[in-house]
Amino acid sequence: MLQSLANPFKIQELRGRILFTLALLAVYRIGVFIPTPGVDQIVLFSWFERMRGTMFELLDLFTGGAFSNLSIFALGIMPYISASIIMQLLTMVIPHLERLSKEGEAGRRKITRYTRYLTIGISIVQSLGLAFGMQNQEIAEGVRIVPQEVAGTGFILMTVLTMTTGTAFIMWLGEQITERGIGNGCSLIIFVGIVARLPTAIGNTIKKLIVGDLGIFSLLGVLIIILLTIIVVITMLQGHRRIPITHAKRVVGRKVYGGVSTHIPLQINQAGVIPVIFASALLAFPITIMQFLGERAALFEGFAQDFVRGGVVYSSLYAVLILYFTYFYTTIVFKPNDVAENLRKYGGFIPGIRPGRATAEFIEKILSRITLVGALFLVVISLLPTILTSSFGVPFYFGGTALLIVVGVALDTMKQIESHLLMHHYEGFIKRGRLKGRGR
Repeated sequence: MLQSLANPFKIQELRGRILFTLALLAVYRIGVFIPTPGVDQIVLFSWFERMRGTMFELLDLFTGGAFSNLSIFALGIMPYISASIIMQLLTMVIPHLERLSKEGEAGRRKITRYTRYLTIGISIVQSLGLAFGMQNQEIAEGVRIVPQEVAGTGFILMTVLTMTTGTAFIMWLGEQITERGIGNGCSLIIFVGIVARLPTAIGNTIKKLIVGDLGIFSLLGVLIIILLTIIVVITMLQGHRRIPITHAKRVVGRKVYGGVSTHIPLQINQAGVIPVIFASALLAFPITIMQFLGERAALFEGFAQDFVRGGVVYSSLYAVLILYFTYFYTTIVFKPNDVAENLRKYGGFIPGIRPGRATAEFIEKILSRITLVGALFLVVISLLPTILTSSFGVPFYFGGTALLIVVGVALDTMKQIESHLLMHHYEGFIKRGRLKGRGR
């Protein structure tokens, strides 16, 4: 095991990429603890404790604690991810963007540029709303997150400029990691923010064990459940259904092309973690509104209690929304008609299925079945922490969203490292050999 961990650092290029990635992630973590000017951190901490279970807790998870500190990176990478999802949706309805998506590298660069502009716009809107909201928050008589002498237009402009610049800087960090480092930069930034909570979670568990709130057998049971959950997550993220494809033979001159059999790998979970994020944000929205309304929301207190995490109503709606968003997002990211058209264009077909519309219907039928399995998997993984925490009182600090992100990003990064190791092996093999042309 130690040898496997040491192998990537033996290759100069790969070692440089890993160290470059770690350096930029360290810069990001430092920025998480730099507060926005004009904010009372003690009052902010008290206010955030009251906002547990709202959208702000979800946002704090993805920003690695930057939001609860209201730091310069408070918005995190989420505006960029939101802009990417919006651009992906707009590509389906705007013909110009659809043509760009099919123009290869040049079109991709233009869409990336549009995504950056949209990210800045979303950051300005979000930071503006956050500045106004924080400026008006009063947790007690005369006790404000933003002191009265600091509040005003100057604070709002400074907050918008600081947070928007912070988001642009994080976006640049993510792109640099993707291009010059190892792994997907945006995913790794979220990954580091989630994993940064692990030492605190371990410390809290040890405290409960020492005090006696948690038994040793309960702790062992939780560890076994976590291990089994990770194994299931890895299996489902790696799982796919293979659809066999046969290419017709074509004779060009004296050579015969085609006639080979391949397959189309349909992932069980095409939508990834997006359905869980959408469902969590939608259900956290009512609680967030209630917290902001304060005493004026007393009439809706019963309604708000239905949306408390762990309740029957919350869990039922959570499951239904995950199922819906899984199918919705899968229909966006995967188009059976396009796959069938490409197969027909390049002489490929599914054995026993006619090309064209019949192929698209066959692929869509299979996709709907495996999507149901993937959606149910997301529901179980997302509700498991709630069941363990509310029903059995055991600590399970990483929810379904966090677990899926951590395992998925870790798998993707390991695959890229393995690809670099494999490429180096081939390069070394060629250098040691003496390859000659046929004329020598």
